[in-house]
This record gives sequence, C-alpha cells and structure tokens, in this order.
Amino acid sequence: MSPAEKSNRYNEISQKYGDPWIWGIYITLLIISIVESYSASSREIAAQGIYMPIIKQCIFLGAGAACVLLLQRIDYNKPKFLYAMIPGLAVITVVSLIYVMLFGEVINGARRAMTLIPGLVTLQPAELAKLSIVTILSYIFAKSQKNRDISNKGMMGAAFVVALYGLLMIRSGLTNTLLLVAISFSMLLIGGAQFKKIWYLMGFFVVMMGLFFIIKQNNDKKQEVFNETQKEMNMNSMPSSSVVMNETSSDGQQSGNRLRSGTWKNRLHEWWHSDSLMYRPITPKNQQEIFSRMAQAHGGVFGKGVGKSRECSRLPLAFSDYIFSIIVEELGLVGGIFVLLLYLSLLGRAAMIVRRSKRVLPSLLVIGMASFITFQALFHMAINVGVFPVSGQPLPLISKGGTSIIVISIAFGVMLSVSRTIANGNKKNKAEEVPIIEGLDAANPTEIPAKNVWK
Repeated sequence: MSPAEKSNRYNEISQKYGDPWIWGIYITLLIISIVESYSASSREIAAQGIYMPIIKQCIFLGAGAACVLLLQRIDYNKPKFLYAMIPGLAVITVVSLIYVMLFGEVINGARRAMTLIPGLVTLQPAELAKLSIVTILSYIFAKSQKNRDISNKGMMGAAFVVALYGLLMIRSGLTNTLLLVAISFSMLLIGGAQFKKIWYLMGFFVVMMGLFFIIKQNNDKKQEVFNETQKEMNMNSMPSSSVVMNETSSDGQQSGNRLRSGTWKNRLHEWWHSDSLMYRPITPKNQQEIFSRMAQAHGGVFGKGVGKSRECSRLPLAFSDYIFSIIVEELGLVGGIFVLLLYLSLLGRAAMIVRRSKRVLPSLLVIGMASFITFQALFHMAINVGVFPVSGQPLPLISKGGTSIIVISIAFGVMLSVSRTIANGNKKNKAEEVPIIEGLDAANPTEIPAKNVWK
C-alpha cells in the first residue's frame, strides 16, 4: 500500500470512528487490565471465589466500552452534549462531593465514597471531579479567549473552580488536589495563557495551600486536646467497658472527619527516609511500600511471567493502588516501560490532534482528558516506585474500581468524539461546526496548519 493510500485509509477511519491511535491505546489497556487485574486478585479470590473478581472487572470494562462506543458517535458541538458535560456534570460532582465530605463512607481513614446500590454500586466523587474540572476549564478558557490569550477574568474563574474542587476533595486525598492543579496548568498552556499569568496562578495556589495547612494544623491540635479531655472525662465517669466502646466510636468518627494531617506528615516522613526501608522490620504501616519494592525487584528486566507474581497475595491493594508493582513483577522493567509509554503516547497523540484543531474548545477537551489520564497514571507509578509518598491513585483502566473505569472510559469517548468531528470538518475543508452555545468558537492559539492534517 502506497503512502497516499495509507493516508486516505487513515482519514476514512478517523472520520468514521475517531483517531485510530487512541483506539489502539484504549484496546491495549483493556487487554492489560483483564490479564493483570485477575493476576493481582489473590486476596479477592480467597474471599469471593476464583471467577468473581474477573467477572466484576469485565462488567465494569464492558460498561466503560459501551460509554466509549456511544460517546464517539456524538458530535461534541451538540448543545445537549455540552450542557450535560459541563454544567450538568459540575452540579452532580459538587453535590456528591459535599455529601461524601459530610456523610460518606470511610475508606482507609478518609471519607471517599457514597453507596448508590447497597452491596453492589458505590460512587467515588473524586473521580468525577477530575473529569468535571476538564470540562469546566475548557468552557471557561474558550469563553475568555482574547487576542489568543486568556483574559484575567478567565484566570480568576479557573482559580476559583480549582480552589473549590480542591477544598471539597481535600478529605479524599492530597494527591487528588495536586492532580487537579497539574491538569489545570496543562490546559492553561494549550489555552494560550501567558507565562506571567501562569506563574501568578501558581503563586496563588502555593499561598492558598500554605494558609490551608497552617489553619488545618492548628485545628487538628485543638481537636487532639479536645479528644484527650473527653477521654479523661469518660474514664472518670463511666464503667471500663463503656469507656472502651466510647473510645472506639470516637476514634472511628475522628478518622472520618479529621483532615488526617498526622497521616500526611507520617507519609512524608516515611517517603523522605524510604532509602532505609531495607533495614526496617515489616509492619502494617510500611508493608505496602516494602512489598511493592520487593515485587518490582523480583521482576527484574523481563519479569517472572503472567500469573507468576509472588507478592500479590501479600501486597495490600495489589489489584488497585499497587497494580503497577505487580505488572513490573510479572512483565519486568520492559513491561513497566511499555505501560508507561502507552500513557505518554496518549498524551502525544492528543497533542497532535490539538495542533490540527481550528478551535480552542475541542483542543482543551482533548488535551485536558489526555492530561487527566496521563497524570493520574504517572502519579500511580511514582507512588509505586517511591518517587511520591504513599497515597491512593488507581492506574487508569487497569486498576480495579468501577467509578474510575467508567470515568476514564468517558474521557476516551470524548477524545474520540472530538477527533472524529475534527476529521470530518477537515474533510469538508472547513472548521469544525460552530457550536450553538454562543461564545465557544474562539480560534485555537496553538493550531499549526498542515497540507494533510492526518498524515
């Protein structure tokens, strides 16, 4: 097949189904997810049976694939789609974040989830927030374009949205807030913001984070004094059995309501001194770090083979927060690098689509979704290998977790929808169709014209 025929074939696929590279990355991640999530489910198999863990994973992956197939057929310019993805998703996200912050289920010492169907379906709003922040910032930056730059009003709006979401998500993990900041800065670059404004915004976030930690630390100290006083009063006025029950209840409530500054400090301290892990005994506090490092060391360069993990039965959360360690153990350094390159390729492909888009809205949607997925993957890998302190971040599409899989699938569906619409717009030799929502047709400041935009 000649280069011209290949280019034409590529154009036909893009116009009908969306970008083939994104499809290839998505399907590859699905295959890895099925294989590795089952391989890392030793603890679940012991409790649920041999096939139940993989059945659950396949159900969520199937639901996610249905979302991708549906969304890639929808023109991103449709007003109903934009209203659902921007204000509709924002309202659902904020309401669910507030509910979880006040009444959510405590998971690993923090309020993270809400039950939709008892025993079957739970929702983690922090995952929705990552998707919502991309759509909201895309709208704000598209509306505030001025001379291929983002206006001061747009910058202030973005700062407010990120600060609000960060505040609502702070109980569910500090890395989620940092992830939102990383996504917003990548979108600022594509949106054409001047570096001076980006630095101002970064300074604002640093100051706000510093003030937050100072206030939080003072509040936690007051809470500790109050708890100690309450314990002393209970011990002096209640029978011993009642004291034990009251302490247990108080601690459980405290773990769900406090902002866990002590936990963060301990994790930062352990991370800073992680080079001495080999000299420490294995305890419940450090077993995740130690077993994950042992798994990676056991894998070597080429790994021990699929299904031959030694540490999956000992490593807590091997099927979710530490699945990358199992991948490295079974597929070695080569397999780990391959997975890393998949996510980086997604970001690179998104950048190629952005360069060919004529409008800033689709550009921001594509780069925002790709940045969200890639940064989350990088955070997960960095935590597993010890570059970042211990925290909970699923590996997109590979780790177990229904909310995460569905949200990531929606992000892939949006990217495919935008790429398909752009390809059809170029086929007609004109810009993407003008959105009916007024003010969202600003030009893409990063567009690089090319003779064949899909070559």
